[in-house]
Amino acid sequence: MTMDLFEPSAGPAAAPPPTPLADRMRPRALDELVGQDHLLGPGKILRAAIETGELHSMILWGPPGSGKTTLASLMAQVTGARFVAFSAVLSGVKEIREVVAEAQRERARRRARTILFVDEIHRFNRAQQDAFLPHVEKGTIILVGATTENPSFEVNSALLSRCRVYVLNPLAEPDILAIMRRALGDAARGLATLAPEADDAALAQIGRLANGDARAALNVLELAVLLTPAAGGRRRLTETVIREAAQKKVLLYDKAGEEHYNLISALHKSLRDSDPDAALYWLTRMLEAGEDRLYLARRLVRFASEDVGNADPAALSLTLAAKEAYDFLGDPEGELALAQATLYLALAPKSNAVYVAFGEAKADVSERPAEPVPLHIRNAPTRLMKDLGYGAGYQYAHDAPDARVDQDDLPASLRGRQYYRPTGRGLEAELGRRLAEWRRWRAERREAP
Repeated sequence: MTMDLFEPSAGPAAAPPPTPLADRMRPRALDELVGQDHLLGPGKILRAAIETGELHSMILWGPPGSGKTTLASLMAQVTGARFVAFSAVLSGVKEIREVVAEAQRERARRRARTILFVDEIHRFNRAQQDAFLPHVEKGTIILVGATTENPSFEVNSALLSRCRVYVLNPLAEPDILAIMRRALGDAARGLATLAPEADDAALAQIGRLANGDARAALNVLELAVLLTPAAGGRRRLTETVIREAAQKKVLLYDKAGEEHYNLISALHKSLRDSDPDAALYWLTRMLEAGEDRLYLARRLVRFASEDVGNADPAALSLTLAAKEAYDFLGDPEGELALAQATLYLALAPKSNAVYVAFGEAKADVSERPAEPVPLHIRNAPTRLMKDLGYGAGYQYAHDAPDARVDQDDLPASLRGRQYYRPTGRGLEAELGRRLAEWRRWRAERREAP
């Protein structure tokens, strides 16, 4: 008789694989939760609502690993409500109807409330979010949505108006350290049976790499302990093993979400403030998080026109060259050209005079009548046009001393309008001197008898 190596053995049933440490160490009581004292500290509104059973629909907004799922589960545990977990990635309107129908039956049979926990609620489209509305209003379900994205952008206003929004903070490093120490010392759910040894420096290293994410910290800790061979009955964690377990720091980032806009805003404002160190840091954050390099290059080119302008016209050329260099070199060498352009822009003299002038000109074009071009600056390629006065009285600047002529080139209603007002910084100081001298010359010509 032959045995298929891939068939289950006929012996005793094998124990199921252990669940991940992060799942095993989920807090089982409100007092075990760390890092959200502004919501769950003594006397705080959310804790009071949970302890008195006065639950309401809500959106929990916070970064990964801040405790959103755990908090929702504890609400059900403390209040005795049914807890139904629902994934916005895997479910749709059909599943929503099924969950609501079951909640209605349970409410009628046992008067039991149902907490419907929707993870990543921002991934639901408008129709799916609208499906919750009548059931939230009637109290058929207590909706607890979890999101890492700004609810004001990602959740329908109708649904948002029926829910309270609670903001969960990223866990601070001391909170992460406390969670890891609890796991190291817990024999029933944690790692204590593996006899790990980790000093404060090793745990702090994991805490920094986890970037406020408790789940990420516990995952790294567990893998680091498992990768460490036992010596003398103990497993002593080293920096090398932790680095190997972590591979790369966890960076909160969503290229289509709020954090994307937060970081690009930080980069732009650091450049505008002429702070090269901050600008380089935010650029590096975005590069390390996987931001599109050409998007960053486009933002640098835009900044060269918007915030440097004619105070240093070379900035525009340099940023375009940085884009070309990245196209040519790719990662990682091309990133250096983006860093070079960033530092140049930070230290360049600043002027938004071009940006302001362009905006004012656009406003006039948009809000005022489209007046005809003055006859004297129209081309006259045909005899008829010449007979109609096209080009009549036009003064050719190169025929005049210093290439200066006194003629109005704006429509009549805009004569005297000044859009461009150069600053006194960088090359624009010289451009401002030239412009002021030309305006003075023309004013004197017009005042002369």
